[in-house]
Amino acid sequence: MEKKLFLTRSDLAKYPFIPEAGKYIESLEVKIDELANADLEPILTRAEARVEDAILSNTTGKPSHQDDVEISSFPIAVMMVAASANSHIKRRYALAEAKRVSTLLEDETEEKIVAVARNFNWDIKAVKFNVGSLTFDFALYFPYFLRNAANIQDEKWKLANRLMLKGEVYITKNEASRLLQEEVRRYIEGKLNIEVRALPQNVMERVERLKRLFTEMRGKIQTEEIPKEVMIDAFPPCIRELRKSALAGRHISHVGRFTLTSFLINSGMTVENVIECFRSASDFNERMTRYQVEHIAGGRGSRTKYIPPKCDTLRTHGVCPGMDENCSRIRHPLTYYKRKLRTMKTAAETPTVPRE
Repeated sequence: MEKKLFLTRSDLAKYPFIPEAGKYIESLEVKIDELANADLEPILTRAEARVEDAILSNTTGKPSHQDDVEISSFPIAVMMVAASANSHIKRRYALAEAKRVSTLLEDETEEKIVAVARNFNWDIKAVKFNVGSLTFDFALYFPYFLRNAANIQDEKWKLANRLMLKGEVYITKNEASRLLQEEVRRYIEGKLNIEVRALPQNVMERVERLKRLFTEMRGKIQTEEIPKEVMIDAFPPCIRELRKSALAGRHISHVGRFTLTSFLINSGMTVENVIECFRSASDFNERMTRYQVEHIAGGRGSRTKYIPPKCDTLRTHGVCPGMDENCSRIRHPLTYYKRKLRTMKTAAETPTVPRE
């Protein structure tokens, strides 16, 4: 019979989403209605900092030296984010917390990682398995691998590229930490989809400040959130048509060229690959094309990285070839791209299948 690993209060501060942390918080008797109490100010301030740093830098900031503050601040931060009723803030906060967990797990023992993973009902065990120069630290039942690897855009995470024996996928400690990042992100996003009742005024004032901060940072955040790996299947109709025309060497208007270039740059494509898109044009001039692409990418001139025009502008200039079923409630090509990427990732997720 496997021995259950005891988690310390310091562990609960690092991983406040596990059930033991919830029970500990209950023992502290921190009540929502008492958040206006000056004695709870450190908890509220740390909770706000978690969300603020998630908005500004996709981190959760410097942890408190007091475990009680760190543990209690997590559910308060979740409550504040839920109260914002902003889906973008929710996703950004969940990802920041998940990345924090992944980084911490990389320095943990195999036993501690298994203990955290078991909170998500993972069928996982610590092993030491060598194949050539490779050393694997865990064997994970494949449905749990698939469910979380589906969101990671890298060839090495495809099941066909993995070592699997008797239904178990062999992974390293870093890979286990990365997969748990996806599990934690999804778990926290689920916690954020709750209806928050009336909060004390001092808490709502902080929530409103965080919402204003996000609005101020929205343009920068939207650019950061585009994955580095370009997924052409997620392009909106206008970009697919412009790219097709460019590759075929057909004439594209000035607005069309700017739209295509700025979109490709912001979707993560390199300057060199963007230049290649225009190489078939009859009037192609590599020196001039490079200058224009680098200028739009923020590498020349004002050093401003440009984004594509809004959908209304593209329709006005005849660049929109016609909307598909995903365009109706979207006002910008990059928004289409991000939403389509999320839809594709969700569709790729595989539900957990219990071991027989």
